[in-house]
Amino acid sequence: MRILSVNLGSAATVDDRPGHPGEFTGGLATGIDKRPVAGPVAVAAPGPKGVAGSGLAGDSVVLRRHHGGDDQAVYAFAREDLDFWERELGRILPPGSFGENLTTTGVDVNGARIGERWRIGERLLLEVTSPRIPCRTFADWLKESGWIKRFTQAAAPGAYLRVIEPGEVRAGDPVTVVHRPEHEVSISFAFRASTTERALLPRVLAAGDGLHPELRQKALAHRAGQRSVEG
Repeated sequence: MRILSVNLGSAATVDDRPGHPGEFTGGLATGIDKRPVAGPVAVAAPGPKGVAGSGLAGDSVVLRRHHGGDDQAVYAFAREDLDFWERELGRILPPGSFGENLTTTGVDVNGARIGERWRIGERLLLEVTSPRIPCRTFADWLKESGWIKRFTQAAAPGAYLRVIEPGEVRAGDPVTVVHRPEHEVSISFAFRASTTERALLPRVLAAGDGLHPELRQKALAHRAGQRSVEG
């Protein structure tokens, strides 16, 4: 299990990308265009969502209301899942194509459990918090018909992680799972609970303190609504 590629992005709009007209609807600025970089990249907890951006030095997060912050400091996606989509879409998807910071190989990203911890390289320690939920910017970037629905049905969204111990990451670094919780709440499970199988939401709470706060609130609200109906 290792990091295949470390990917960083700069804020871009349609006008910033000559030769790529119509990449983003209405000139929307976004940092989704991540490209592989050479050498080590510093990783640290960036700060609160809405104010802070990415956990990776040099990486841009534009829409901070929805992206970035301590609980979404790093986004990981498996090369194996990019390969699946290459076959499905009939196009080449280089590392970073889905806006991921870390393209992994040999790591079961979607089977990772909320609260699971990954040691990357010598010092960096990350904790799995939540699945990525597809948005309009992602759909505009891929330019694939019905993309949000297709991505959602696959239930293999990749994982957001928080930084427990800061450090550096580079391509080739080994990934070691140093803690795996006993509960059932994997990234794929949490994604399905948040999208296509909302009856699963109360069970997401079994992940405890590892949960992204927004996912916790969604699960609590759903459980409260169920009890209200039952009462």
